[in-house]
Amino acid sequence: MTKLETLYASIEGLKKLGLPLNHETLKAADDLEEQLIKDEVLPAISENIEPMLNQIQRDIVLVVEYKPGEPISVSLSRKTNISRIIDAKKLERDPEVEHSKGASRKIVSVKQPATGLCIYRKDGSFIQESRASDTFVKAIAEAGPIKVRNLGMTVCKVPLVSTTKDKKYGSAQHEVSPGLYVITHTSTEDKKKLLDKISKALNLAWRVEIVK
Repeated sequence: MTKLETLYASIEGLKKLGLPLNHETLKAADDLEEQLIKDEVLPAISENIEPMLNQIQRDIVLVVEYKPGEPISVSLSRKTNISRIIDAKKLERDPEVEHSKGASRKIVSVKQPATGLCIYRKDGSFIQESRASDTFVKAIAEAGPIKVRNLGMTVCKVPLVSTTKDKKYGSAQHEVSPGLYVITHTSTEDKKKLLDKISKALNLAWRVEIVK
């Protein structure tokens, strides 16, 4: 049972028991429903329709109208600003992060041997680029940038998948999808830890290894 199904079953159960649902409870249920739709339903829809939309070479907006028990209605518009069509919530820009300005220090570092990453999928295939950062970005692109973003992970106070270019670490942010940037300012070991967490949270069954 998905979280959405659990939510609906819980509400229905309270109704059957004759327990009153006050305004605060209904508002909380509405907010949770909206968040679950954004977290669970929209990413899946995006991934399923993207291969078909790649054939189209012009900007369009598709509006899907869904009513339980009725056929889905899909409308098309040439307008690229969806707010002109419907009252829709957009993916907001992340606020700029304030980084501390410590006193400059002379650091003597010892160059470590370069390491890479290899991510084995459950079907035995793998993701491996020449650089660990490229493998990291490609893996997040495959997992779904929005899904990863919704996990709330951060690197150096910056969202792992951010909607803004950071003033300090912008050069280490890579555009994985239009308007979405993955920060790679981490060690290979930390990249592995992040990918392990992503795999567990999204049930990807990845096996992430550091390669020399």
